[in-house]
Amino acid sequence: MGRYLGRKLLIYLLTFFFAVTIDWLIPRLMPGNPVDTMIARMALRADVAEVLRSYYIRAFQLDLPLWQQYLNFWIALFRGDLGVSTWLFPQPVIAVIYRAVPYDLLLLLPAILLSWIAGNQVGAMAARVRWLDNTILPLGYILTATPYMWLALLLAWALGHVAGLFPIAGAYSFNIRPHLSWLFIQDLLWHWFLPFTSLFLVMFGGWAIGMRNMIIYELEADYSRYLEALGAPQRLIRKYAFRNAMLPQITGLALQLGAIVAGALATEIVFAYPGTGYLILQAVQNQDYFLLQGCFLFIITGVLLANFIIDIIYALVDPRTRLGMTGE
Repeated sequence: MGRYLGRKLLIYLLTFFFAVTIDWLIPRLMPGNPVDTMIARMALRADVAEVLRSYYIRAFQLDLPLWQQYLNFWIALFRGDLGVSTWLFPQPVIAVIYRAVPYDLLLLLPAILLSWIAGNQVGAMAARVRWLDNTILPLGYILTATPYMWLALLLAWALGHVAGLFPIAGAYSFNIRPHLSWLFIQDLLWHWFLPFTSLFLVMFGGWAIGMRNMIIYELEADYSRYLEALGAPQRLIRKYAFRNAMLPQITGLALQLGAIVAGALATEIVFAYPGTGYLILQAVQNQDYFLLQGCFLFIITGVLLANFIIDIIYALVDPRTRLGMTGE
């Protein structure tokens, strides 16, 4: 187990290094620079703007060669310094991201976990109940093929604009300040429902179809036929089939963590939900290098960490995985 974890950790560290390097490089391939965008918003006289531009170029170290900027980035990263946002100057990037992270966790964790649990249970039931199978299969294909953004727009229009049941923007009402009370929590959940539902439905369809197909495959496998010939009860056969079918679903959960990021970005943009997706949109529009690379750094770290944890769980559930990695 120790060798397995060591190899996995090395792979994830190398992945982190290359992903963060690309994260640092991509914003600098954008035309223009964040200082010009920041100065343009100030509407200053040309001479004053030029003086401020020279000052901020040096302050943000954009006058240095790229290799030196890259080296300084890693040095600052190891100190926990992600720089200062040019869009929300002079706020530190890490403080801006910290304010957005709770909204991401509130939206993503319930959507991922609840859709995975519900999808697996409903898919397993659909494999043995014909009327449920006839309902879940076409519905699941429709949901899993639906783009996150399109479903978010549809829900916002139908339940928000037409029916007026839910708000379609923000994480809470603009006339309420965040505080610990039942009134604020109720308002928070009221704004949270539509973004959560759009993510939950798309993922639920994929999990349900995957589990339904895997259960049917396992029930037709040789060991299931053998147990049936021995007179084993159907409940026991289905139990073994469900446990074997869960292994690919655990792998799928790790892959879904990467795909859900794109869905969350689109959903947060549609609903102006103040998570990292909304911050990324603002960072791109304002050419904020530092906020953009900070948001992607948070996403890279979260996805790699979640995948590493699932790899450990998978090795514990299926010992063949670590045996194959270590060659034992």
